[in-house]
Amino acid sequence: MLTFKKALVLSLACLTLFFLFKSHHQSTAPNFRNANDMPRPTAWKPEFEKQEEAQKAAKETAKAEKAFNTPEAPPKKPKTQISMDVLTQKPLREQLEYQFPYDVDSKTPAYIWQTWKYTPAQGEFSDAFREAEASWSIHHPSFVHEVITDNVAVHLIRHLYASVPQVLEAYNALPLPVLKADFFRYLILLARGGIYSDIDTSALKSAADWVPNDVPASSYGMVIGIEADPDRPDWAEWYSRRIQFCQWTIQSKPGHPVLVDVVANITEETLSRKKAGKLSKDHKGIIEFTGPAVWTDSVFNYFNNPDYFDMSTSKGNITWENFTGMKAPKKVGDVIVLPITSFSPGIKTMGAGEEDDPMAFVKHQFEGTFIPRSLSILYARFNMSLRLVGRARATSMCQRPGTDVPSTGLDHTSFA
Repeated sequence: MLTFKKALVLSLACLTLFFLFKSHHQSTAPNFRNANDMPRPTAWKPEFEKQEEAQKAAKETAKAEKAFNTPEAPPKKPKTQISMDVLTQKPLREQLEYQFPYDVDSKTPAYIWQTWKYTPAQGEFSDAFREAEASWSIHHPSFVHEVITDNVAVHLIRHLYASVPQVLEAYNALPLPVLKADFFRYLILLARGGIYSDIDTSALKSAADWVPNDVPASSYGMVIGIEADPDRPDWAEWYSRRIQFCQWTIQSKPGHPVLVDVVANITEETLSRKKAGKLSKDHKGIIEFTGPAVWTDSVFNYFNNPDYFDMSTSKGNITWENFTGMKAPKKVGDVIVLPITSFSPGIKTMGAGEEDDPMAFVKHQFEGTFIPRSLSILYARFNMSLRLVGRARATSMCQRPGTDVPSTGLDHTSFA
């Protein structure tokens, strides 16, 4: 029989179960707005996501397989340490190569080196050079630009070449400032790299424009220009070489073999003359001793050196005939050779263009007072002689039949 107590207990039990069920149902009921909001099983993904992941995984696998199957580039040989006692017994060129190793893959250092009696910060610095000197900083704002005085140069060379005493002895033995100025440019570029340019030169464009953009920076280590291309029968009366490379402006990576050769040549010749008591203050032999003649010889020696070029397929030595009359850059091995317009615009001889020519990069004013008056007069006479016969004739004389070289584009392969 259902009594009042039993009925009350049963009612409370039913109410308790009802509230419990209602509370549980409200807390677990999801609030979905549409079917996309419904939870998915953890293992379920849309078909397009599966395809994308499969394609991505396949690409990663192929990339990894390719990387493992590709032969690794040969590692660079570590530099073997040599004691100073052993090193000093080696030939001078080997000493220089050891102290200043060459790496064509490296970047060309962002240095601009110039020399003069005074720095631009000194009052004695000539106003005639201020605009030219400033042009290098204007066109190369991120470069370290140094004007080295004669006194500073002595200490700098002593610091850089302390381990090669023959070089220091040769530098200190040179009897003329112009000889030391010539030697310094090779020494600083060999040790530190960058750009050297005479104090009386003006930068017309940034060095970034000197070489075509499609030439990788890792494929060349030196940029030089032609100074003289005198295509006339009496050229030897005016210049030392039929093609003469400019050395008032040079860009190079440190340790380049051409610099090793020219430094060794000058050092050995200087010490030989010193020993024989034949070091002279006569200006007549400067061009051959430390100037563009010995520089040009070192460049051609490099171009025809079987240690650096494969001569087995060569049609013959690289000579002046490969460069006469050129109007565009040429690449020989790791050296970029620029036409005469690049570093000698506006001279109105030998086919050089004007300062507004696209290939004009550096302007030489020929105003350095270290240039002997006799050499300045000689240059003026040569310049005037060609002007008198007319610019058109001077230009036509530069085109020798049968010796033209391609002047369009850049030759990316060696002549050798």
